[in-house]
Amino acid sequence: MANFRPTDRLTSFLLPPSVDEWLPERHLARFVVEVIDGLDLTAMSKSYRGTGSASYHPAPLLGLLVYGYATGVFSSRKLERASYDSVAFRFIAANDHPDHDTIATFRRRFLKDIEALFVKVLLLAREMGVLKMGTVALDGTKIHANASRHSALSYEHAGKIEAQLKAEVAELLAKAEAADQTDVPDGMLIPEELARRQDRLEKLAVARAKIEARAKERYVRELAEHEAKLAARAAKTQATGKKPGGKPPQPPVEGPLPTDQINRTDEESRIMPVAGGGFEQCYNAQAAVAAGSLLVVAQDVVQAVNDKQQIEPMLDQIDKLPDELGEVDTLLADTGYFSAANVAACGDAGIDPLIAMGRQPHHPPVGERFAPDPSPPENPTPVEAMAYRLTTREGRDLYALRKQTPEPVFGVIKSVMGFRQFLLRGIDKVRGEWSLVTMAWNMKRMFVLCPQG
Repeated sequence: MANFRPTDRLTSFLLPPSVDEWLPERHLARFVVEVIDGLDLTAMSKSYRGTGSASYHPAPLLGLLVYGYATGVFSSRKLERASYDSVAFRFIAANDHPDHDTIATFRRRFLKDIEALFVKVLLLAREMGVLKMGTVALDGTKIHANASRHSALSYEHAGKIEAQLKAEVAELLAKAEAADQTDVPDGMLIPEELARRQDRLEKLAVARAKIEARAKERYVRELAEHEAKLAARAAKTQATGKKPGGKPPQPPVEGPLPTDQINRTDEESRIMPVAGGGFEQCYNAQAAVAAGSLLVVAQDVVQAVNDKQQIEPMLDQIDKLPDELGEVDTLLADTGYFSAANVAACGDAGIDPLIAMGRQPHHPPVGERFAPDPSPPENPTPVEAMAYRLTTREGRDLYALRKQTPEPVFGVIKSVMGFRQFLLRGIDKVRGEWSLVTMAWNMKRMFVLCPQG
């Protein structure tokens, strides 16, 4: 005869249950609570007025967000539901159930405070002995904005719609002025139709003005780059006495291009190429990752499609890190970050750059892999010195860490944690959300690295 365990959902607890007994001793939720309890949340707690009904303390709300982002639960409604359905979320919330409006408001209200906590968590990782700076790898990944590319409006198409609306307004005005309005269709109210078109014309004018302003900024930036290229060619001609090969760089085009776009849902996002082909409405998320620990030590979100201009901003962030975290001595980056100016910027910051100067072969010949190091150049420029270091065995081994440092982090964030699209809109809010994502990753990684016992 079968022997089954009894199933009883009606008997009450003889003693009040303790949430501390609900989870195993070693659990990510426990670790998140311990880390957050060790952070100084005074700035958050002091911002509450202390009047009216009792508020939720920032600690459990922050814990819900961090654990949610670490386990793939991002929306405030799903977090509220998880506080009922999930033992781990119930533990973090101390068996309470903040509603989704409370969670969403907390996230929006304290984004800047959460960004400041990012460094505090790194300091804790250093104290735990799981973070060592030294070599850092920089990379970027495209993350979808909370907007569809089908909501994008190009400068050329906006002009066509504007011309169409102006023609319709003229036609409606002619109908309104006509003595005999028998040709007005049934149900059409001319004042309402005029107001609707005037409203659309005003919004189109604002969109076109923003595209034109972006075009001016781009022209100034591209003109400076163009002049720098011309100066470099002139210097090379003077040094060698020969005209440089290739066509001279073309000057930038002033004014907006017909294809310049603005998104009506999140106008600060940009159309960007994505892995696998095609274009989507995205932001470019940057992360500097410490080799060995795979902890993110600096992060940012930018609107630029490529990574050429991101070295100096990330160097500034690394320079602002507390001295207790240690010093970065080597920066690894792929060819998308290479330029002579970026190499020089690393040298000025006291960091040795290893930035690929072109696409690296995947399977070099055995003889090339084990060949002796070439002779170093005499009086090399910063770029020549870096190029030589990349040809040495020590440099090749060090650069090989680049692929196995930031790319697994992005892979886990996107495929395991499931973060592929920002919930918030606007570059400032998106930066705050990315700091929350990377802080959640760091806690998840610290939990794995910390010794068991």
